[in-house]
Amino acid sequence: MENVGIAVRDIEEAIAFFRDLGLAVIGRDEVSGEWADTAVGLDGNHARIAMLETPDGSGRLELFEYLHPDALETEPTLPNEIGMHRVAFSVDDLDAALGIAARYGCRPLRGVADYQGVYRLTYLRGPSGILVMLAEEQRRSR
Repeated sequence: MENVGIAVRDIEEAIAFFRDLGLAVIGRDEVSGEWADTAVGLDGNHARIAMLETPDGSGRLELFEYLHPDALETEPTLPNEIGMHRVAFSVDDLDAALGIAARYGCRPLRGVADYQGVYRLTYLRGPSGILVMLAEEQRRSR
């Protein structure tokens, strides 16, 4: 897989949030023109984009802030809705990651769960209502 793309209201806020969680910005651009219209399927497509990468280099997240056409606000995705669900990150210290998220006004939807002593994990709403799962491995699988 190349990356997961997410449209956001404010690209700077989203970059700061994911950078603080440990992702690195590996590229930024502003895209428009016929090629962008064709690739995305929107006439007059014009967006600010940023590509972020996980610390181990195994995953990438592409953020888009649409300048044209206007971004459409929708209700945030619910955990049980069909379609794009959430983006998940493995973290070394869940409590520290939750402290970072709290600086952006992001808190667990319901709390922190323990999955069979293997993971501590939680869902939260990130910038633009993005559903984010954070998981800390408690012990190695056998």
